[in-house]
Amino acid sequence: MRLILRTAMVGLVAVMMVSLASGQTDVAGSKDYPGISRMPNTYIRDYKYSDFDSFSFTVTENNREKQQAVEGKLYYIGYKIKEGTARGSALQTIRNYQNAARSAGGQILYEYTAGINRRTTLRLRKGSAEVWIYINAYEFDYELTIVEKQLMEQQVTVDAAAMATSIADSGSVAIYGIYFDTGKSEIKPESEPALVEIAKLLTQDPALKVLIVGHTDMVAGLASNMKLSQARAQAVVSALTAKHGIAAARMTPMGVGPCAPVASNKTEDGRAKNRRVELVEIATQ
Repeated sequence: MRLILRTAMVGLVAVMMVSLASGQTDVAGSKDYPGISRMPNTYIRDYKYSDFDSFSFTVTENNREKQQAVEGKLYYIGYKIKEGTARGSALQTIRNYQNAARSAGGQILYEYTAGINRRTTLRLRKGSAEVWIYINAYEFDYELTIVEKQLMEQQVTVDAAAMATSIADSGSVAIYGIYFDTGKSEIKPESEPALVEIAKLLTQDPALKVLIVGHTDMVAGLASNMKLSQARAQAVVSALTAKHGIAAARMTPMGVGPCAPVASNKTEDGRAKNRRVELVEIATQ
């Protein structure tokens, strides 16, 4: 009887150990962020990824804390210390990530080291991407929130009917679906849906003549932005003429650089709104 009971207890302990071990493996579908390793003796307990989202990072500016919203690819990775293994501390966790960021040429934008909960915000470059990292660490677990900063790929384009309505109401329409690389005037391929709708607008109303107005943000000098905006406006006219058969005489390219902002140039969101192409009706009496 005692032998049976002892055997049963050993079996129960073995089952408990297997159950415990199986609960300490990375959650299905999860992975470390490329190029950033985890602390020793940890597993991923929670994982989320979004192609495009926003996170408000805490940063320190002029000795004051503020929130900085960053948009792009978003990763959330929650790590937990494995049972029965040596553990460090929350401070050790954030110091490891801070040191790694420094060695990669990154910056520490914020840290909080009072109490048992330690937090830090880091920023570094990974190839051509600007990467923001927020670490929220406790004694037994910690979380990484990572955003690869980027502008959203525009998937919704104002159609020809909406453009016509805007021109009828206000004499102009802003187009945000025409893309250029920074400092360049070559139209990127993903701009084609917007160009198709502009061409449709002009085809449906043969009497309509427009200014194609290029707008930039206020980064770089005024002279260079004026030149760039004119080149971008001309690129739109050329594309509509060559690819869509719109007569060049119906379109007049004009670059106004940063002279007509619709938002503050102090933030990335504002600068993105200012970078646009605008159609302005050439009205005759």
